Amino acid sequence: MNKALLFTILLSVVLATSCGNAAPKSETKNDSKEVISKKVYTEHLTFETFKEKVWDFEANPNEWVYKGTEPCIIDFYADWCGPCKIIAPIMEELAEEYEGKIKIYKIDTEAEKELSAAFGIRSIPSVLFSPIEGKPMMQAGAMSKDMYKQIIEENLL
Repeated sequence: MNKALLFTILLSVVLATSCGNAAPKSETKNDSKEVISKKVYTEHLTFETFKEKVWDFEANPNEWVYKGTEPCIIDFYADWCGPCKIIAPIMEELAEEYEGKIKIYKIDTEAEKELSAAFGIRSIPSVLFSPIEGKPMMQAGAMSKDMYKQIIEENLL
């Protein structure tokens, strides 16, 4: 066996065994407690809660009638979507930073297919920005936190 092949095999074995190791049990327990006790600022919507809190499109099919008292952002996502996973903590941070000023909702496009169809969601993540008055605007694709903040400042507050 040549040395380069042997080195490659040994390196692969070392990397495979070192990358997959779990954290020590004490760290895992602490991390779990932190996640459990951490306040969640975003809210998941279903078809029914969307109609109650955002827009009853069955009662007003031709006109956007926002029901909220604060502007909102709606993150249309799927659990399997990589970019959705990237913006999820950003949405949580924004919800915390703008608490009391903006509501941030999340809609699972896999579970809420009717809502996804109503908004013509073809690409995820798609983020809907809705002011209290006026028409909402949709942004497809993941963006940086600063870009989301710019849209919030310019269009929602």
